[in-house]
Amino acid sequence: MKFFVDTADITEIRDLADSGLLDGVTTNPSLIAKSGRNFLDLVAEICDVVDGPVSAEVASTDFDTMLAEGLKIAKISPRVAVKVPLTPAGLKVCKALSSEGTMVNVTLCFSPAQAILAAKAGATFVSPFVGRLDDIGQEGMGIISDICEIYANYDYFKTEVLVASVRSPMHIVNAARIGAHVVTAPTSVLKQLFNHPLTDKGLAQFVQDWKKTGQSIL
Repeated sequence: MKFFVDTADITEIRDLADSGLLDGVTTNPSLIAKSGRNFLDLVAEICDVVDGPVSAEVASTDFDTMLAEGLKIAKISPRVAVKVPLTPAGLKVCKALSSEGTMVNVTLCFSPAQAILAAKAGATFVSPFVGRLDDIGQEGMGIISDICEIYANYDYFKTEVLVASVRSPMHIVNAARIGAHVVTAPTSVLKQLFNHPLTDKGLAQFVQDWKKTGQSIL
């Protein structure tokens, strides 16, 4: 499974990239606004930091403007995945851009039916939002299972399932068990993957026992 971080904080991105655990980045208009940075400049800087795909979202909703924005965003770097909404106009933009070799991330997916449309339109990634489905009483991980099962039936579907709206480490673990290709999560959730009380307890014991030896490796 590939790990993307869902942030526009360049400091967080650099830190995760240094760990070797980061495969890509996803951003959205809300995250860009929170950063206070110029959109194009920030996306370019992120592309310089990470080796994998960097999702950058269009800001309009009509086909012509979305396509123009997508073409401009795609020029930033070959690593850019233009992010478009799962709407009729968004899928038309997806088809146009993907036909030219541009990576496209179709976002705001909430059903297997929508995911089929994204794959048919040539999306590189489809982003089902599991946390938002959980919020309204639906089982978010259920859609991941359904989409992975459907995609596996058709060799010509090349779209990767990018699990989004991740709220906890268990979302990541369950997505991996199902076989999702990618998960994108906030930095705080990715860092929670390290945590286990027995790891902390064991490390504390090792440190205590080592001090008793009075030795130093250096």
